[in-house]
Amino acid sequence: MAEVLSKLKGCITITDGKVQVKDAPAVRDLMDDLIYEAVFNPDEEKKKSLLRLVIEIAKQMGAVPSSIQSLYEEMGRNYPGFTVPAMNIRGLTYDTSRVIFKKAIEKNIGAFIFEIARSEIGYTKQKPLEYTAVVLAAAAREGYAGPVFIQGDHFQLIRKNYLSGPDLEKNYIKGLIQEAIDAEFYNIDIDSSTLVDLEKPTLKEQQRPNFEIAAELTAHIRGLEPKGVTVSVGGEIGEIGGKNSTPEELRAYLDGFRESLKSGKGISKLSVQTGTAHGGVVLPDGTLAKVKIDFDTLRQMSDAARKEYGLSGAVQHGASTLPDEAFHTFPETGTSEVHLATGFQNIMYDSPALPASFREEVYAYLKQECAKERKEGQTEEQFFYSTRKKGFGTLKKKWWDLPANVKAPIMKELEDKFDLLFRELRVAGSKDIVNKTVKPVIVEKKVSDSVLN
Repeated sequence: MAEVLSKLKGCITITDGKVQVKDAPAVRDLMDDLIYEAVFNPDEEKKKSLLRLVIEIAKQMGAVPSSIQSLYEEMGRNYPGFTVPAMNIRGLTYDTSRVIFKKAIEKNIGAFIFEIARSEIGYTKQKPLEYTAVVLAAAAREGYAGPVFIQGDHFQLIRKNYLSGPDLEKNYIKGLIQEAIDAEFYNIDIDSSTLVDLEKPTLKEQQRPNFEIAAELTAHIRGLEPKGVTVSVGGEIGEIGGKNSTPEELRAYLDGFRESLKSGKGISKLSVQTGTAHGGVVLPDGTLAKVKIDFDTLRQMSDAARKEYGLSGAVQHGASTLPDEAFHTFPETGTSEVHLATGFQNIMYDSPALPASFREEVYAYLKQECAKERKEGQTEEQFFYSTRKKGFGTLKKKWWDLPANVKAPIMKELEDKFDLLFRELRVAGSKDIVNKTVKPVIVEKKVSDSVLN
């Protein structure tokens, strides 16, 4: 690390906590080593300082954490014909993000989101500050300039926790929101759909705990926004993997949300359930069951969200394991955003380039650490498929340390997948509308002058 920081001293200056980049190409060449040292530094305070340093360097090089709010407001007025991919990167985050930025530069793409959910922050061991730093390090390394959209996905209230202690659960989410905004997540999806009470007699009463808490948390977000930033907030009406949402539920939620939010800007989009499940449904032999999305309902709900409420449209979760030929339908139905995660994880685990011995090492870890999660009647293949997302966190350094000749073919597979997704979702060329609608605001954060010592 001393060698990296010594070289960095010749490329940047820090004056009164403010970073200036003097030699951007040299900084780019150092970024692989700098972000590695930041992520794996054993001293927690030093780690935070280094992560913040990386973020400030990236901002000075033109990669600026931003809110997608103004693009989504434009989508609410005039749908541009594309669906924004929101990508949860659970492992090999730096390498994968580099591939995404490389493809974005090549295809002139500006409308894409990096996100991480409440649960993923835990089991992948990627706190918001680290996630932002790794994504922005990748942007700087690839020479990407412009708004970078980083999102808190499924900031979810866990039903059993809420029922046993509502204030404790709400305060946990409020603390997570504060941590995320401090780390420059300027896009946050509130998921209080877990609190919907289907035993109530009317749709509005069923949705009431959902929209009231979403409004409370939205107001909390508005109170934490840095000057010049309006955080894009998403709501959710159908718990993913549950029953399909309806246009009537959408209206019940949005009408109730408007009544409950006393002042300030509301949400920019609404997540709905149309037949998917997170991670897909795995069959006993380890293959995935075919999923049928109700695209007609998705179209109706996107139309209602846009025309009646001015939102960007409806959001589809749990889509990365769909067949490739399904993705073109999202822009055709006016879907504003689609969430993608497990498909990327599957490429990493199932790639022929991943050494069998390493995969077995991860699976042995899962067998020991996740034994209690094994369901009765589950085959070995089903168990590993459902738990292997948890093989990234504790073993993060081992994934990161995989040799280049292993990672390169995995990244090529991912690049091909991103190429297909970006083409089918029609985001190629979207940099132009992003540049017109989103004006990045650099929120200055101080860096310790001693970080380079």
